[in-house]
Amino acid sequence: MTKPIFQLVDELPKNNITVMMLRSLDFIIPGEWENIVGFENTIRAVTGETDPDMIQQIGDRAVWLFNDKSQGYQRALWLYQTVDRVDSALGAAALANKVGEKIRLLSLLNRLTPNPDKAQAIDLSIKLIVELLAFCQINGIPGDSIGDFVAALADYSGESLMRMTALIAVDGLIPLGPDFIQKVESTLTNLSAQDIEKNKAFSQINEFIPGNSTEGKLQFIDNSFDSVKGWMSDFVRDHNLTQSAVLNSISRFVEISESKLDMIAAFLDMTTNYYEHTGIQTLARRLIERAVAEI
Repeated sequence: MTKPIFQLVDELPKNNITVMMLRSLDFIIPGEWENIVGFENTIRAVTGETDPDMIQQIGDRAVWLFNDKSQGYQRALWLYQTVDRVDSALGAAALANKVGEKIRLLSLLNRLTPNPDKAQAIDLSIKLIVELLAFCQINGIPGDSIGDFVAALADYSGESLMRMTALIAVDGLIPLGPDFIQKVESTLTNLSAQDIEKNKAFSQINEFIPGNSTEGKLQFIDNSFDSVKGWMSDFVRDHNLTQSAVLNSISRFVEISESKLDMIAAFLDMTTNYYEHTGIQTLARRLIERAVAEI
């Protein structure tokens, strides 16, 4: 059963590996993200409201909206949470792959775990699809509204922009390098329906992805990435974003060896849940904004 939105926001950690990682990315979008914890604190931050009675009214309305299953808020939460849970499994599999390379007795693991580059490229594309689907759920629009999503990216800010920043930096640049966009494109182009069906994240969110068949859903993923790659490329260019700059900042909280970038990516996959963390913050903000408008 889904926890109440106020509990989800109240229980957000003030400081853990996820928060440290996100703070390390502040140099990319300075001051854009603040780790606001606590439902009442969030209401105050979003609205500027100080009157306790009004804060209570806003909170009650936001909770009611979240609980209304005809709205898409709970589905958006599930998407954010699910992609992070699967992400942890990907990290564990990638680390098992590295162990297989080091210990010959465990070399069989190489046959059982995803190829890191291929798996990481699929992971990034699935996370992007989750962002699109969650955006559609939150805004009450059809799940195939790629154009609306791409247009909205220009106005992304706060925790939503930080989530996309982390996607590019942590799931793109660190494991796949500066040509991560081309690598994801190449992976998607050469991906078969059978390949994508083996992906745990895809199998979990499959029902939400537009398309009448696996091939159709894969085409939707490909079309979505193709539509967003320009924004991603511009973001990297406009922020002078490099793999070394990201690694240098992240090295403040984790020991880094540039010869083991896939291990760093796997470590972050296993130990962070930035989609869920910032996703809850996005949901809280949107619910509060709507509650204020409706009161």
